[in-house]
Amino acid sequence: MSNRTIAATVLALVLLASLAVSFIPGASYSRQDREFAGAAPSARFPLGADDLGRDRLTRLLYATRISLLLAAAAAAVTIAVAFLAGGIAGYFGGWCDRAIVRALDLILSLPWLFLLLAARALLPLNVSPLYSLLLTYALLAALGWAAPARVVRAGARGFRDSEFVLQARAEGCSEWRVLWRHVLPNLKPVLLAQFWTTIPVFILAEANLGFLGLSAGEPLPTWGTLLRELQSPLFLRPEAFAPAAAIAVSLLCFKLICSNSSTPLGGSQI
Repeated sequence: MSNRTIAATVLALVLLASLAVSFIPGASYSRQDREFAGAAPSARFPLGADDLGRDRLTRLLYATRISLLLAAAAAAVTIAVAFLAGGIAGYFGGWCDRAIVRALDLILSLPWLFLLLAARALLPLNVSPLYSLLLTYALLAALGWAAPARVVRAGARGFRDSEFVLQARAEGCSEWRVLWRHVLPNLKPVLLAQFWTTIPVFILAEANLGFLGLSAGEPLPTWGTLLRELQSPLFLRPEAFAPAAAIAVSLLCFKLICSNSSTPLGGSQI
């Protein structure tokens, strides 16, 4: 069994476990048992309880589901935008290419952390935790498509004068049809590679924002918000590092999946 298969299996099992927690009676990420605040690991609380008496394991499983699924959804939106922008720029060239490349340079030069800080500061204090979290990932998707678009643009430029494109033109296909039916489908391996490399980037970005208190509000858990417990020395125990371990394992799995791919990768960045 290859490392890629093992990594994909581990990710699938982790995601299934995070989905299965919804079917456990009484498992709630917001339930508080104040008499067990800061409780050590036990049969009732396998990873102990936080400072509000909430089960760390339950919150970790819900956070795993939220972080993985929303990071994948944001990555899918990012790759879709990069697919269109990079494909159009690389295939048509000329003023269209120059305009999109300037937009890519502008987005890549923006201080994304300060933009997220400003956007979070503009939200009212009573905004729902879910809305705050969705806005965070929407901003990540809006800022993250530029780097994959560069890779798609390079691939589209390489196919622009290939034999099958010239043949399609000779048969009377319009330029848009050639782009949509012949060029872009051949970029799917590149897009898949970009998708797998973008997910861990978004996971780390949300973890940083959550640690700073700029992701989801209480009581909604994400890996980033769970890391905030490490700021409290009173409840700093080994089990409090479980979210960091989950992030490390997931990033390792994504790295193994990407490194064993034969498709050339272009780093996605924010």
